[in-house]
Amino acid sequence: MDKEIKEEKKRVARSRRANVIYGLTFLAFSSLILRLGFVQVANGANFRSDANNMMLSKIPILPARGRIYDSHGDLLAYDKPAYDIVLTQFVNTRKSTYQEMAQRLAPILKTNAKSLYQVMGSNQGAAQITLYQNATKTQIAYIEENHQWFPNIRIVQQPHRVYPYGDLAGQVLGYVGPITTASKPYYVHQLGYLRSQIVGETGLEAQYEYLLQGKVGQQVVAVNAAGYPVKYLGDSPAPVSGKVLQLTLDGNLQAQAQQDVMNVINTSPYKPTITDASAVVLNIKTGGVLAMVSYPYLDPNWYTGSGYLQHQNYLSTSGAQLNYAIQNPQMPGSTVKPANTVAGLKYGAITPSYTVYDTNWIMIGQTLRHGDFAAGLVGLLKAIAISDDIFFYHLGLNLGHWVGSTATTGGGPPAGMSYRTWQTTDFIRGIVEMFQTEWDFGLGPLTGIDLPGEQAGEFFISNFMQNGIKVPLNLQQAETSLKKTGQYNNYGSPIDLAFGAIGQSQQVTPIELAQYVATVADNGKRIEPHLLSKVYPPNTHLPSNTTPLQVIQPKVLNTVQASPQYFQLAQQGMYGVCNDPQGLAYSVFQNAPYQAAGKTGTAQITLNGQNVLNSVFICYAPFNNPQVAVAVMVPGGGYGSETAAPIARQLLDTYFKEHHEFYPQKQWENQTVPSGWNQMPAYTVPEQSH
Repeated sequence: MDKEIKEEKKRVARSRRANVIYGLTFLAFSSLILRLGFVQVANGANFRSDANNMMLSKIPILPARGRIYDSHGDLLAYDKPAYDIVLTQFVNTRKSTYQEMAQRLAPILKTNAKSLYQVMGSNQGAAQITLYQNATKTQIAYIEENHQWFPNIRIVQQPHRVYPYGDLAGQVLGYVGPITTASKPYYVHQLGYLRSQIVGETGLEAQYEYLLQGKVGQQVVAVNAAGYPVKYLGDSPAPVSGKVLQLTLDGNLQAQAQQDVMNVINTSPYKPTITDASAVVLNIKTGGVLAMVSYPYLDPNWYTGSGYLQHQNYLSTSGAQLNYAIQNPQMPGSTVKPANTVAGLKYGAITPSYTVYDTNWIMIGQTLRHGDFAAGLVGLLKAIAISDDIFFYHLGLNLGHWVGSTATTGGGPPAGMSYRTWQTTDFIRGIVEMFQTEWDFGLGPLTGIDLPGEQAGEFFISNFMQNGIKVPLNLQQAETSLKKTGQYNNYGSPIDLAFGAIGQSQQVTPIELAQYVATVADNGKRIEPHLLSKVYPPNTHLPSNTTPLQVIQPKVLNTVQASPQYFQLAQQGMYGVCNDPQGLAYSVFQNAPYQAAGKTGTAQITLNGQNVLNSVFICYAPFNNPQVAVAVMVPGGGYGSETAAPIARQLLDTYFKEHHEFYPQKQWENQTVPSGWNQMPAYTVPEQSH
């Protein structure tokens, strides 16, 4: 009985609690219904009006450009966040509001209210106007703390391009800038860029603009009928940063190369006549550019901040804005002799056992030419090693079937052939065979380097109808005419054959020379040089395990068609240049722990109205297992063995020290940009050149 009473009491208690809960729930829902009714009846019209008058405004958000790294993960270019003060132009904002904002904001921005107000109204068609760039912490804090006074003003993060190593590979990296009037039709009208976007102007920044740019985002803002922003609703879509590029450039080798070039120039007796210099280091097997030097140097940061005005005089007078490694072709001198050796052998002008007795003189038609010294009996390998001009004069004349030139007689066309017939047949055929072989090796055509502004080389012959002036030879046109008709109209002379054989009738760039010597080293395989190695997804930080989106593979452009024996003879002659005691670069390489093969070049050129010598040197190493090719050109630098060759030697030394070959461990170097780069003259001197 007691048990039943207890159970009944529990049941009653539960029922009371349930009634309380039901009552509270009823009251809550009743209150909600009453509130909804009140809102609908009392304020419904107001809310409906607000909803109808509310609008959404989209403000573009510029993406960060992609980062650029060297081959070992050193960051060469990136976008640093900078904070700008911007005015968002909403509809129906009163002029008095702008005037009040200008009055309050002018002192903190260190300007006057009138000027600031004019800026605010400077572009009525723009959704957003930048009032101040790179705002300080104090300025940002003032605006954020007093936001009630500045309803249309906010702080936005804008990308600012930074090159942390200054002039390191400055012309290679290039620089960025705003879209100009000239580039507007392409970027804005054709590609759909915003007028406010920053684009690559030169170098890799321009070459890979389509990878580095990224995608513009949109910030959505709710605005009321009065034109005031009510709420920022987020990004739709969010901006997407540009892709990340990794280059083939070796940061340490690049830094040391720039310093080496500067050191040699500053200690050269030819310094007063040297206006520029360039050097290229290539991976022979891949075509990757390990270093590319163009002197004088340029810091891309000058174009993204206030440095341009500070360095304007230097930039306008030094020539630093050119990349001499790919532009401004010059005569290569005797560096062409290995290629012409292959041409002479291929077309039967010489044989491997061909010899010339060099008395230091040769008569070519009516012109008496001399060499460097009376070398006596000279065979092919010795001719390359000592760069014997008399030997190569004969090689060129033989290609054009000019018969009988000696130290005392000028020779002439083959028996029974008139001079005019010889000009349009045998002469032009011989010089085309010579120049076409050089072309096949990479001298003359564009190399395909992934940089804008590369200039092609040129070939010349004399025009004796115009007082012997040198005129460009259209190689393809001449070759086509010879194939079709067996002749090509021209007014050249036998001296053109001789000068062409020693590199005085061509103009080429250092990148062409580097590709050419790599082709010699690789038995005729000409590979396209390139600076881009890999492309990664946006925001990848290197080094990384992220799979690249793209990996650049070696691209073979052509293979020089010639007997392997001919390549071996050219290579053996170049070996003698650096390793034979008679070789012209022997004094530079005699103590090297590795064996290099090279070729000096000295050409007579005119700079600024002054006759000077173009110092040129090409080489590769190691001789028995070629890895790296080097080309150096120093216009005004004297003989090739004096200025260009010592620079090339230092570049090879650095390369092998980095790769821990040939040198003892205590001399090994790592492959990162030197920690003291910003203290090296190659960095500090340009920065101080105002």
